[in-house]
Amino acid sequence: MSEQICKSAPTIKKDNTRMRIIDVNSWKRKEHFNFFSKMASPYLGIVTEVDCTDCYAYAKERGHSFFATYLHKSMIAVNAVEALKYRLVDDEIVVFNTIHAGSTIGREDGTFGFAFIHFSPDFDTFNAELQTEIEAVQHSTGLRLNNDDLKNDLIRHSTIPWHSFSGLLHPTNFNPKESVPKITFGKYTVREGRKLLPVSIEAHHGLVDGLHIAQYLTEFQNQLNLKR
Repeated sequence: MSEQICKSAPTIKKDNTRMRIIDVNSWKRKEHFNFFSKMASPYLGIVTEVDCTDCYAYAKERGHSFFATYLHKSMIAVNAVEALKYRLVDDEIVVFNTIHAGSTIGREDGTFGFAFIHFSPDFDTFNAELQTEIEAVQHSTGLRLNNDDLKNDLIRHSTIPWHSFSGLLHPTNFNPKESVPKITFGKYTVREGRKLLPVSIEAHHGLVDGLHIAQYLTEFQNQLNLKR
């Protein structure tokens, strides 16, 4: 299981058109944040399944990539939950207006590289950039690290398409300032005629609670059920 390498406390220029700074002193999560941020590993995560039957059928009917389809629907769900937009930037808590997609992309030689895709609510726009990034990864070597690995306004996605899973452990440098959530998908399994996609989500508990993960999963399932 691999993910983008985390740099320690990068200095990021704040752009007020892209983010809003949270006033911690008046924030209802102040005590929660302070409590969990003192921990060496302040992360919570769960592994569960979502029903991707309708999404898979829709993607195939339209001739779309199943991966591109469910990744886009995941990003719609992410952007619907404010807590998943919270990040730690230069010792301040900010909320980004829009969260984008970071993803690992596999190569035929068994290695992988990183991709960054700007989020758009329009699937065709999102998919066009995703396909460009996939092509770029295929024609590169190594991790394809660049300044995007310092971005905070993204979700780090990985996919394990070869097998389903019921547990997952991410590599970590135990940096309590690392605040970018991680979402991983696996190979779907079929039970009682339904396709079930394993999904793992991990986030900084000072910023995100189980309630917010449940909100993401509920919206993600709603999106998977939509035939669009």
